Amino acid sequence: MGKGSGSGSGKGMTGNSSLVKKVLMSYLYVAIWIFLSFTVIIFNKYILDKKMYNWPYPITLTMIHMGFCSLVAFLLIRVFKLVEPIGMTKDVYMSSIIPIGALYSLSLWLSNSAYIYLSVSFIQMLKALMPVAVYSIGVVLKKESFQSQTMANMVGISVGVAIAAYGEAMFNAWGVMLQLGAVVFEATRLVLIQILLTSKGITLNPITSLYYVAPCCFIFLSIPWIIVEYPLLKATSSFKFDYLTFGTNSACAFALNLAVFLLIGKTSALTMNVAGVVKDWLLITFSWSIIRDRVTPINLLGYGLAFLGVCYYNHSKLQNLKSREAQKRTVETDEETGRLLDQKPERDSDNTYTVKKNDSQV
Repeated sequence: MGKGSGSGSGKGMTGNSSLVKKVLMSYLYVAIWIFLSFTVIIFNKYILDKKMYNWPYPITLTMIHMGFCSLVAFLLIRVFKLVEPIGMTKDVYMSSIIPIGALYSLSLWLSNSAYIYLSVSFIQMLKALMPVAVYSIGVVLKKESFQSQTMANMVGISVGVAIAAYGEAMFNAWGVMLQLGAVVFEATRLVLIQILLTSKGITLNPITSLYYVAPCCFIFLSIPWIIVEYPLLKATSSFKFDYLTFGTNSACAFALNLAVFLLIGKTSALTMNVAGVVKDWLLITFSWSIIRDRVTPINLLGYGLAFLGVCYYNHSKLQNLKSREAQKRTVETDEETGRLLDQKPERDSDNTYTVKKNDSQV
């Protein structure tokens, strides 16, 4: 008995230590993603803001990111062969990757441009509209079913963001339009990924995703760059490319893509959404305390309302996910029971035949 109880307690301790390790690793993945996302946002703000590094060329900065990511992805896949490429056909690339790349380039261009006109804290408040945009576009494209309760929650989030915008001390209409446009393009991209890729069974890890999408983004961004920023850069003859600043910034952007895959792959997309809420509050606090951006009580009231709406939305998604998993397990159990019941008459008939055969032999 002593040995049995000792063995049982040993297994229990092993199970507990494994669970603790899993929880700690999940927190580590969340911390890495928050740190890198935080770093990239502050770094981009530092480069683009006229009061800091004073390099207000968002298209060029985004193209540097995409060029760096394309190069690293190419080296990892084609030269060092550390990552296996997927079977990408010309039809899939033209019909799926190019539209997604176009939306991604527009989203990055507009979101980086907003840092020139808006504070980091206010941009994070506007980003709370992302669930609203994703759900609304999903309904329009028939990827999501319309539910009045969910739509009421989306309206609540929108009202909260509107209150935050009303209380913004450094409000800039053009900057708000840029950030809202970035939210719409990014939400459309996320929905199209589900429609054009996931529905076809195509899954891209961050390396293969950058390998196919980043060059496409670079080409799309080169069109407005030639028209808008190239003449300005050409006129600025005193500018010298800062390899340390832009190289470090690009490396952080590339690492962030890897962290996104690591976080979603090891936890879930819902965990990333929850971690994103924590990151937004940290950025607002940093923006107010370190960068000295002004955050008003009305800002906090409006964002607080939007924050509650986003939390409720994430909670509803978690409950729906649990419900679907429970239904899936129920269906699998019913199917297994049905197979067992189907097999029972066969076994009974075999047993009956054996008994009759033995009787006839006797």
